[in-house]
Order: sequence, then structure tokens, then C-alpha cells
Amino acid sequence: MSFWEELACGVYSISVSPLETDGHLIGKVKKHEWTDTELKELTKWERTSVEPKPENLSLDFKKVLTIEQGIVENTHIATSHKVLKALKESVKRRTTLNRIYHTQVLLGNYKREKSAPIAVMFSGGLDSMIIAALLHQCVDSEYEIDLLNISFDGESAPDRITARAGLNELQKIASSRRWNLIEIDADLPKLTSETQHVMSLINPAKTYMDLNIGIALWLAARGDGWLYEGTHCERVKYKSESRILLVGSGADEQCAGYGRHKTKFRNKSWLGLDEEMKLDMQRIWKRNLGRDDRIIADNGKEARFPFLDEDVIKTLLDIPLWEIADLDQPSGVGDKKILREVARILGLNEAATLPKRAIQFGSRIARESNRKNFGSNRAANQASAGSVVIYGSSD
Repeated sequence: MSFWEELACGVYSISVSPLETDGHLIGKVKKHEWTDTELKELTKWERTSVEPKPENLSLDFKKVLTIEQGIVENTHIATSHKVLKALKESVKRRTTLNRIYHTQVLLGNYKREKSAPIAVMFSGGLDSMIIAALLHQCVDSEYEIDLLNISFDGESAPDRITARAGLNELQKIASSRRWNLIEIDADLPKLTSETQHVMSLINPAKTYMDLNIGIALWLAARGDGWLYEGTHCERVKYKSESRILLVGSGADEQCAGYGRHKTKFRNKSWLGLDEEMKLDMQRIWKRNLGRDDRIIADNGKEARFPFLDEDVIKTLLDIPLWEIADLDQPSGVGDKKILREVARILGLNEAATLPKRAIQFGSRIARESNRKNFGSNRAANQASAGSVVIYGSSD
């Protein structure tokens, strides 16, 4: 067993006392169970309606047609609005109602020319676009919003391209807001000391995939990049001082955004898909949240996850699975279907059609890592590079 291990979600306390034999200190960790019965039920992540009846799918097919034609049925709108409302409240709780926000803004820390108390981890994809649009609705327009975008391939990285397109779309729906798209460029071979530091932060995670995600998040959270400003669009250095950072974790797990969800649905239909999504949600603390929180906190920022709000989770679980996703449809249509409808309500019609792209691929750090550590992408794929362990366990 590794010396370090992730702790499951919950509240813990540690008691330390000396051993009578040699005076050494020994610590005992205790997990305190949730006393809220509703919260305990929520952690089981059980959905009421999993398998549709033929008439459900027939009705849903008509809804797909009407959406493509620009007409959405009232009942369908009502479901999407419930999710939209829950997400907006979640963003509000994590921003304008948050203690750190009040410390920064109300005490005058952000009364200077450039004032962005909140930032968004931003790829320009579906999840980060929804968060940015909702943040605009929650924060007074006098404050700027920093959009943090990381690239290991300059202007050619897919996430840089979608981020610039996303900025244009946000400016159309929220022209009164000053949006700061901070373009953070990185060169992986030059990040020797930074890589070692990130390896210590992601521990006990130890695969190349974890490291690639960790480096990308760490550099993005640092917020040290470039910003285009002025009438001549001059590229100037800019460092985000936002201490609250909104992240889109949890959207894919709850709305069937991963490729493995489509595979599971193809092989085991709706029940198989539900079980896979449940597994993802019940292990997200171990695979993602501990790692990402340490990475972001190392930069003096507080990570906030709007999609993992209890009310958002409950709202999504109350919706029939076939209204959450329709994996018979192509990528960019049926996956995360409910969130695509939310994006359209917000006026984000371009973002609503974007396919899922993980940060390690969108930023192109995975490609650079494969070349550095395996010689080529082809060799890395043959070795299943993402799951390869970087270093041995510490016993």
C-alpha cells in the first residue's frame, strides 16, 4: 500500500496521542458519517427512471426532430430549465454567496482598474461555456471574469481554437461584460522542475494520464499568460489574481459524456449505462477530486465544482436517463443531451454542438508527453500510455 491514499468523501477528524512504550506519536483517523438522511441517500446515486418504454423513446425522437428544427416542446423546456435553475444556484453559492468572494470584493481588494475576483477553467467546450455564462448572470457586470486556457501547441491546440470561438460567443450574449481570455502557453520539455513538483501533488495517483492532467491544471490555475487587449488587439502579459476557480468536473460523469459510456450503452443498454455512470460518480473523489483540488490549491486558489452541487446532482437524478443522454445519436448531439439543451437556452448555440474533449488531448499535452516518454504517439498508443505507471509505489 502507498504511504498516501485518497480519503472518501466525508468529514474526518484525527486524534494524536503518544505511545506509552517509546513516546512516539500515533494518529487515529475517524470518519464521521452524514447525519442528513437525504444526503446519505444522495451518495448512493440511484436514479428512479432508467429504462424507457417504447412510447418514451418515440416521444423523445420527436423532441430531437423539433430541436433540430428550432422548436422545442414546452415539457422539454421545463426539464432543461430545472437543470439550468439548479446550476445557476450552484454557481451563485460558489461565487457571490461565497466567503472568499466577499473577502475579496466587499473589503475592497478588487476596486482597481482590472478586477476579476473569479476565474473559470476554460476550454471553450460545453461545460466551461455553461459555467461562464451562468457566472455572468451571478456577478455584477462591473467585475471582469478571467477565462484560463492552457495550450502545449500554441494557437493550434484544439482547446485554444474552441476557447477563442467561445470568447466570441460569450461576447455576443454578454457584451457588457469584460471577458479576459488568458492564453497560457507551455513547452513540456522545459518543465522539468515543474513536473517533479506536480508529481508530488498528484500522489498517490501515478500514471502518465494523471501527470498530464495535473501539469495542465497546475499551469492553468497559476493564471500566468497572455491577454489580447486594446483596439489593436495587442498581446500583453497578464496574471490572474482570482482566488475562486470554477471547474467543470462532474458534468461528464452525470450526463454520459465519456466514450466508455457509449461503449457500455452499446453492449448493455440503459441498465449498463446507468451502472457505469454510478460507478464514475462513486469513484470521482478517488480518481479526480483529490488530485485536482491539491493541484489548484497549490496556486493559492479555491477550486469550486458547480456540477457537483447536491441540488444539481439530485435534479439530474430525478430526470429519466433517456432525457439526460441519447447515445444512439452522434457525438455532440446525444451525449450530455440535457446540458446541450441548457446551453441553447443560454444562447450558446455553437457550444451546444461541441464534442467532448479531455484537457490532456485538447491542450495537446498528451501528444507532447507521448513523444517525450515513448518516442511517438503510435508507440504510446501501443503501450496504453495513459495507464502506464510513472514510478513505483512507496511502501
